[in-house]
Amino acid sequence: MQALATILVALIALEHVYILILEMFLWTTPRGLKAFGMTPAQAEATKTLAANQGLYNGFLAAGLVWSLLHPNPEVAFQLKLFFLGCVVLVGLYGGATASRKIFVIQALPAAIALVAVLIAG
Repeated sequence: MQALATILVALIALEHVYILILEMFLWTTPRGLKAFGMTPAQAEATKTLAANQGLYNGFLAAGLVWSLLHPNPEVAFQLKLFFLGCVVLVGLYGGATASRKIFVIQALPAAIALVAVLIAG
């Protein structure tokens, strides 16, 4: 179960690196427009805000990677719980306020990873 939990945490970290790239660098490109369902004008008007969001997602990814690399298992466990909990809360808030698909794309996978970490812990 520990291996599965580690893989799930790594996947959530990778997902947030991808979100960082989308929001910071691809926001006004066809890929960014499609991912977020925006017009070019909307994307242009919001690109600074999106870059800020992307940076926050990068911090979540960095925390999750830190949790995977920390040499102290107890600290690593606590880091996983904290950062996965943050992702779940961010996903719930985003799903409630921005787009329902965020529940499935962000909150649900993080919740599954959180449960796996708790079971493996």
